[in-house]
This record gives sequence, structure tokens and C-alpha cells, in this order.
Amino acid sequence: MSKTITLNGETRRTQAATVAELVRELDLAPEKVAVERNGEIAPRSTLETAALAEGDVLEIVHFVGGGDHAASAAAADTWSVAGKTFTSRLIVGTGKYKDFEQNAAALEASGAEIVTVAVRRVNVTDPKAPRLTDFIDPKKVTYLPNTAGCFTGEEAVRTLRLAREAGGWDLVKLEVLGEARTLYPDMRETLTACETLANEGFHPMVYCVDDPIAAKQLEDAGAVAIMPLGAPIGSGLGIQNQVTIRLIVEGAKVPVLVDAGVGTASDAAVGMELGCDGILMNTAIAEAKDPIRMARAMKLAVEAGREAYLAGRMGRRRYADPSSPLAGLI
Repeated sequence: MSKTITLNGETRRTQAATVAELVRELDLAPEKVAVERNGEIAPRSTLETAALAEGDVLEIVHFVGGGDHAASAAAADTWSVAGKTFTSRLIVGTGKYKDFEQNAAALEASGAEIVTVAVRRVNVTDPKAPRLTDFIDPKKVTYLPNTAGCFTGEEAVRTLRLAREAGGWDLVKLEVLGEARTLYPDMRETLTACETLANEGFHPMVYCVDDPIAAKQLEDAGAVAIMPLGAPIGSGLGIQNQVTIRLIVEGAKVPVLVDAGVGTASDAAVGMELGCDGILMNTAIAEAKDPIRMARAMKLAVEAGREAYLAGRMGRRRYADPSSPLAGLI
């Protein structure tokens, strides 16, 4: 006899005489589902004999692969700058490689989603010469135009205006160098250029000295990320002043990334353990004996340093503290 029931919130007509028959009618196996009838759990052992009645309300459930995908996505350890979100916390450069092919392979191994690119004149004598964009697709990887080689704020602003015209990029890396021997930033020129760029709609990520006061001034001037040097550009000396980097991280409301000075994987890990949002490097990978392998190492180091920071390191002690209990010692 046909009867009307409510199944999983919807009205349904069925000829099934028992709950088990209804389950099979749905092309399900009674032994693989759970059933609630009229607000009470129907034990699986009773489904063959549990008679269906007019007006019964049933819920039938089973296991599916799942979890809250939205919650999982929200919990992913990403970082954002100027409205763009990235998974990798490693940014790599595109200079000093033996060729574009090696550069592209190192980028792939590093897992980086952002590459810094210098703005240079087109080679008019050989317009068909290979270009970086032939090997690293700017539609797949975020290009970060920089002002490498600029020694005045005016030069830097001009360079980035050309970069925006060439590729439409608003997210840029600003660096204004003070002199050629140390390649330290000229902070007065840098601050002025940062204000100009921000007023023109750019989103400047700014290379600066490892000074928390200067970092705050840049943030107030419109910098979307602060990028203090760990050591002189290309030196490979590692982070020389962890105290000031940590102070910059603690005081900043924008991302902080160590820029310059990283020489090997442990240097990158240290920067991330200090709480930095990311690390930018070029020479450490490009001048390694095996750039592709070093790129992989840097990827792992940044990830490990981030995990260690999130885990929270143990406290430092002046004296030994045994890890094995002394009670019950034989």
C-alpha cells in the first residue's frame, strides 16, 4: 500500500512496507546507513522488521568524505599584501642566474609565487632576444617590479611609473640606495619616494634599514610591506641583528619580510622564527653550486621556520634541565 512519509526533510510517496525496503528503494544498503524515525534512532538490527506508517518522519544518513571546506580554507596559513593572498612565504629574484631556463627551474623548485624583476631598457639591437616573460609567465607568477640600481627617489619613482605602463603593475618593490659600496638604503630618499608612490596609487613594498622607527615612518607613508635588510645585499652573512627585526615585526601593522643578506637555509629559518611574514632572496639561490637544490632547501627552511614560530619555542634557561625524570632512578 502506498503511503506518504517525510524523508530527509522532503515529502515522498513509497510502497515500502519496512524501513529496510525503503533504504533499498533508495539504492542504499541497510547495513551502511543510520536511520532516525520519528525522532528516535532505529537500531540497524530492527530495520528489516520496522514497519513504515503513514506520516512517518525519517532521516537517513551515511558517511561521506568531507569536512568543512570553507573552514579549512580559512585556516590555511596564507599571508596577504595589498589585497592579494599568497601561500608561499618565499619571494625570489631573477638576477645572477646563468640563463632564463635555470631561473625558471629554480623558481619552480622554490614554490615561490612572487618574483622580483628589474626594469631595464629594451635591447633595440636584438629585439628578438629571449626575455624573462618567455620563461616565467606573469599570468601565473606575480611580478614584483623593483628599483634596483636607483640612487635617488626621483629615479625610483620614474622607474616604477614605466613598470606600471609596461605591465600594469601597482604592487612594486621600492629601494633607493645610498651608495654603491654597501648598497644600504638612503632612508630620506626612500621615505619621500614611498609617499609619492602611495599618492599615485602604487602599493610599495619597501626595502629599508633594520630600524623600527624607520619602519613605522614608512608604514605611515603608505608602505604596504616593510622589508628590512638582514645584512648587506648579496653578502650572504645572514641576519645580523635579530633584536631589531623582532622589534619591527612586533610594531608593524603590515607584513614584514627580510630582504637581503640570506646566505643559506638556516638564515631563512631564523627570519621566519622571528615572526616575519616572508623572506626575499636572490643571490643565495642563484650563486649556489646547485641553484635548483638550494631553491628547494629555501622552500623547506621557510616552511620550517614558520612552523617553529607558530609552535612557540621553549624558553631559554641558564642551566641544564634533565628531560628524563630523576624519581625512581636505579
